[in-house]
Amino acid sequence: MSAWLDEMHRQAGQMLEAFGFGPQEAAWRLAADWPAARLRAYQDPDQGTGPVLLIVPAPFKRAYIWDLLAQVSVVRRCRARGLRVYLLDWRIPGEQDNGWSLADYADHLPTAALAVIEAETGVSRALIAGHSLGGTFAAVFAALHPEQVAGLILVDAPLAFGADGGPLAQAVRLIPHAGAIRAIAGSPVPGSVINALSLGAAPHAFQLQPPLDHAASLSDPLALAVHTHVARWALDEFPLPGQLFEDVLEQLYREDRFRLGTLEVGGRRTGLTALRAPVMAVINPAGQVVPPASLLRGLDAAPDAPAEVLTYEGDRGPLLQHLGPLVAPIAHEHLWPRILAWASAPLEGTP
Repeated sequence: MSAWLDEMHRQAGQMLEAFGFGPQEAAWRLAADWPAARLRAYQDPDQGTGPVLLIVPAPFKRAYIWDLLAQVSVVRRCRARGLRVYLLDWRIPGEQDNGWSLADYADHLPTAALAVIEAETGVSRALIAGHSLGGTFAAVFAALHPEQVAGLILVDAPLAFGADGGPLAQAVRLIPHAGAIRAIAGSPVPGSVINALSLGAAPHAFQLQPPLDHAASLSDPLALAVHTHVARWALDEFPLPGQLFEDVLEQLYREDRFRLGTLEVGGRRTGLTALRAPVMAVINPAGQVVPPASLLRGLDAAPDAPAEVLTYEGDRGPLLQHLGPLVAPIAHEHLWPRILAWASAPLEGTP
């Protein structure tokens, strides 16, 4: 039933796309291709000398939320600033891919991507950016491989879970072990199951914000366009590999191992104290999904990672305010210029 719901959502999204509400992505080329992901490059190998940025999207839905519309595209804004932009584009897992784990998403694939990027650009230390759980993956990678990360851009990304993890972490403590959910829901775990868990944990964010945002956006053509395009994106259901689902719910949300320094990633143990890269963080009180305390307490646990923190305070258009730092017009007016000034200044001219 859940897989059927995923397919119904995808078909509804395709209908919206047929009416012109699909993503309007910038041109990109395929830089590398693996079973679990492909690496997008938004410039030719010999184009530009600016800082290199690898975007690590969240694994729940399609990566084009980073490049939804020209007016609110993080990818295009970064390119206009002179950054050389790459993006890990996760593939939809099949039944044979249930073994894909946190080690693949937060270690092996970013490592492979950075090897390709270094071969193309000559840059051995890149900026890495992630939103939501993609930011968590980026931080885990940076803790495992501090020598490869020049800086982290963490956008509404949970770092501390447990008591500081907000409604999702609180809900995980009340539900059965993720292995039991896998057994009932099937593997890979359908996106509709993940949506149901999110809705039950944070109904105001996932149920009430969309209609309220639609009403607020009706008088603003850009906000309404963003809202409708995000609505199409939200229907692009994406299952999670069973092992990744279990790793995230148990090691991160239930046991808070990243903060405690006991996170197991491919046979290695790591934690927030291992972070060394400078961090630009965006907290989002309006989102009501990742509480600011999750990111701030996580940064407190990483004393060797100097951090600057910005705040997104809400806007019309993003459907869910959790997505606002990526697609809201006000974020592109006020937040991203500051983020990119931070990203560009220390690395200008670095080979």
